[in-house]
Formats: sequence, C-alpha cells, structure tokens
Amino acid sequence: MATEKLSFKNRVQQGLKNFGPAFFIIGYVVGTGSVTSMVVSGANYGLSLSWALLLSCFFTYFLLISISKLTIVSGNTLMFNFKKAFGKPVTIFIITALLVSIVSSVIGVMGVVAEVAMEWISVRTSISFLNAPMVAVLFTCLLIALFWTGKHENFIKAMSAMVGFMALSFIATSIMVVKETGTNFIEFFPELPKGDNAGLVIAGIVGTTMAGVCLASRSILVQEQKWGVEHLKTENRDAMSSMILTFFISLAIMISATGTLYFQGIKVVDATDMMSALGPWAGDFALTLFTLGIIGAGLSSIFPNLLLFPWLIADYTGTERNMKRPLFKFLVVLVAFSGIIVPFFGGKPVWILIASQALSPFIMPLITLFLIILLNRKDVMKTFKTSLWMNIALGATLVFNFYMLYVALNGFIGFIKTGI
Repeated sequence: MATEKLSFKNRVQQGLKNFGPAFFIIGYVVGTGSVTSMVVSGANYGLSLSWALLLSCFFTYFLLISISKLTIVSGNTLMFNFKKAFGKPVTIFIITALLVSIVSSVIGVMGVVAEVAMEWISVRTSISFLNAPMVAVLFTCLLIALFWTGKHENFIKAMSAMVGFMALSFIATSIMVVKETGTNFIEFFPELPKGDNAGLVIAGIVGTTMAGVCLASRSILVQEQKWGVEHLKTENRDAMSSMILTFFISLAIMISATGTLYFQGIKVVDATDMMSALGPWAGDFALTLFTLGIIGAGLSSIFPNLLLFPWLIADYTGTERNMKRPLFKFLVVLVAFSGIIVPFFGGKPVWILIASQALSPFIMPLITLFLIILLNRKDVMKTFKTSLWMNIALGATLVFNFYMLYVALNGFIGFIKTGI
C-alpha cells in the first residue's frame, strides 16, 4: 500500500514538473499588468476588446509551441539561436528592447502596488507614518533580500496562492455579474467610442498576453526542463493549457469589471479606481481581497522580471545561468530599484503599466519573423520539418503582429496627445 501511495505521489510530482513552464506562463501573464489591462478594458469598454484577448491567446499558443520545438530540436535557447543565425547586432537590439519592456513593467507594477497598498492602509488602518515611496522601498528591499538569500521559493508560492485566490474570486464575481445584473449579455459589448484611448488598451491587452519577454523565457524554461523530442506532445499540451487558463481568467476579470464598473459609469484613471472591481458581490472584504491579490500578483511578477535580464544575457552568451555572479546581482538590484520611480517622482501608474505592456507589439514582428525563418531551416531543425499548417499559422501570427504594431503606434500617439 505504501508503494502505491509513493507511486501516486511520484506521478503527481512528475505531472507538476512537466507542466512547470505552463504555471510560469500563467503566473507571469496573469499578474498586476494583466489585471490592470483587463479591469481598464472592462470598465471603459465593456467586453468590446475581448476579441484582442482571444486572438492574442490563440496566436501566442503557436508561438509557444514553435519556440519550444526550436529549443528542443536545436538544443539552444532562442536568443542564442538568433545570435547564431542573424548576428550579434540585431540580437542585442532585441534584448535591449526586451530590457526596456522589463524595466518599464517593473516601474508600472510597483507604482500600482504602492498606490493600492496605501489606499488599503488609509482606509483599513490608523497608520499615518507610511507613504507610497516608503511602501515601494519596503517591497523592493524585501524582493532583493529574498533574491540575495535565495529563500524566495516559499514566498513566491505564498504570493501565487494570493493571486490564485483573487483569480477564483474574479471568476465567481464574473458568474454573479452575468446572473444578477439583469442586463442582456449583448449589452456587455458596447460600441467602441471613436477618438478614445482604446488603441493603447488593445496593445496593452495583447502585450500582456503575447509578451516578448515571456516568450523568450519560455525557451529558457524548456531547456531547464531538459525536454527532448519525445516531449514534443507534452510541451504542446503545456502551451495549450497555459493559454486556455490565461484566456478564461483574463476574461473573467474583464466581465467582473464590466458588471461592477462599466455599468455604473466608473472610469479607471488611478489604481485605486480598480478596487471596486470585485464589489459589491465580494462585500466589505472586496477591498482587502483585491489589495492582497494585487500585492501578490505584483511581487510575484516583479521577482521573475528581476531575473529575466541576467537570464537573457546568459541566453545570448550560451553560458550558465549562475545568479551568484556579481554582474547579475548588480543588474537585479538595479532593475529592482527602478520600481521606486513612480512612487517618488509621481505619474499615473495604471497608464504607465499599460504603456509598458503596449511596447511588446513593437518587437514581436521581428521575433516572429526570425522564428519562422529558423523553423524552416534544415540545418537547424534537421529532420523535424515544420508542417505547412504551422507555417500558415505562424504567417497569420506575423500578420496579426504587424497589425498590433500599427494599433500600438496609434495608441502611443493618442496617449501622448491626450496626456493621460
């Protein structure tokens, strides 16, 4: 009997190990950035932008399985393959663009986390000596200390549990919203207002799902899993499960914001405006639940962001990802302290965060094009030829990426003009 139990436990552990990259993708994508984009989208436009979420998840699936296959067959990570095939300058350009995305994301996320935390402190407690800069510094020092000591696994698990509870709460709220608003579901899809800042929000939705940094890290994680060609079906299932869960969790957040904010005419301008997205169905606990969820999502998404730049450098050079190297430690601390910029110098963290996600479409066409070229090279893929259907799917993904580049460009122009 003990052997059977042990065998079952081993099977469960192996299953969790096999789907490790999927959990990373979900944990990274469904973070503060995703919550912010979906809440703003639902509050301002109902479900009118749900098509962007659906298409970004659909096309990201093909990118995930393609990057995984390239890594498994070639034995090299994405950036190393890019450097080998296309040269150092263009690969350094891609890494630099991803670094801009990483830093801007950390700036926006910590700004939202600090603002939401301060709102909860001012409403729920009598503490008066804290302010947003102090909260940001405290969270930043906590993350650096966890990285420095290497004791971050349990912390990340705790943060992930808080995010998971918030995600379940959004799913429950979305069901209640549809059931109890007494509104025809067609009314959840209003016509988009012309001349509004919808372009930036669309680019933000796509950017948080089809994140260039997340796709690059997918290659690193697949290599660390030591998957071989016999695991190609496993990585396909892994990619599909991550995108399906990402879509439904994100859609639930959008539906919740539609029912609780859009129908009441509440626009989201500041991070604190989002705190009603779980009420009134979550009751008095909504404020605390949302705050805990945002803090959990924020810190659990900032932490991998701190590691990603050193990972990309190791990826590019083909060296071991040894985070004890002095250079890597310095880079982690530097990126971490970029998060205190908004709390100290001001700004609209919600729109800074959405803008940071809207940067991803600027680099995705190049990444997708390089990926298509590599997948069709015999010297790289050997006998594992890419099928006609996959080439068609990736071609459609490339067209979608170019369209999103156009949308993002218009969104930034509108963002600058309106000065939100």
